[in-house]
Amino acid sequence: MSSTPSDLWIRRFRPSPEAADRLVCFPHAGGSASFYVPVATALSPDVDVVAIQYPGRQDRRSEPGPASVAELADGVTAALAGWDDRPLTFFGHSMGALVAFEVARRMERAGSGPVRLFASGRRAPSRTRDERVHKLDDDGVIAELRALNGTDSQLLDDEEVLRMVLPAIRSDYRAVETYRCEPGARVRCPVTVLTGDADPRTSLEEARDWSGHTEADSDLRVFSGGHFFLSERPAEVLAVLREHFAAIPAAGRV
Repeated sequence: MSSTPSDLWIRRFRPSPEAADRLVCFPHAGGSASFYVPVATALSPDVDVVAIQYPGRQDRRSEPGPASVAELADGVTAALAGWDDRPLTFFGHSMGALVAFEVARRMERAGSGPVRLFASGRRAPSRTRDERVHKLDDDGVIAELRALNGTDSQLLDDEEVLRMVLPAIRSDYRAVETYRCEPGARVRCPVTVLTGDADPRTSLEEARDWSGHTEADSDLRVFSGGHFFLSERPAEVLAVLREHFAAIPAAGRV
C-alpha cells in the first residue's frame, strides 16, 4: 500500500473542520505527534490542531530515523501541501522549533507560510553548543532523557520498549546537534519565543537571539520551569496560544 506524504507525516487527533485557524505542532527530539493530544483537546473546536509525526517512532517505527533537520523539514513541507486553506500557526518545541523554522522558510519561499512561529524550549538557530548526546552509549542517552524530564516515565521504566526506540531518539539528537543554520536565515512571519527560566539547554540570552531570525517582530515569554516547562505549565502556554488566535482577526485575516 502506498501512502501520501500527508498520511505519513500528519496526525489530526481532534479534527475541527469549521475552525478558522490551524495550528501545526512539531515535537521535540525523541517525541511523537501524540505529545500534542492535550493541545488538540484543549483548543478544539476553535482551532484545527495537527501534529507532525517524524519517522522512526510509533506507527512509523519501521522507518529509519531522520538524518538531519533539513531532511525533516523537506518531508514536512511536502506533507503540508494543501493544508494552508486557512491561516497556519507553527508551534515547535526544542528540536521541533528548528524544524518549524526551516519549514516556515521553505513555505515562504514558495509563497505561503505561517502567520506566526512559536519557538519553544530552543535557543536561536544561530546559537550552537558542542553537544554530543547522539555519540553516547545507550545508557548515556537514557540519562539525558531522564535529566530533561520530558519522556514518559513509563517508557523510561520499560527496558524492552526503550531499547527499541533508542535508534530513533539517537537519530533525532544527531539531527539537532549537527544542525547549522544558514548565515542570515530569517522568516518573514513574527516569532514568539517561549522558554523556561531554569532550562539547562537554553539561556535567556540564547532565546532572545531568535529576534535576529525574523523580518517581523519577536517577543519572549518566560515561564517557571526547566526544558519541559510546557508540560509543567500547560494552562499558561495554552493561554498564550489562545491570545494569539484571538488576535488574528485584528491583524487582518482575510
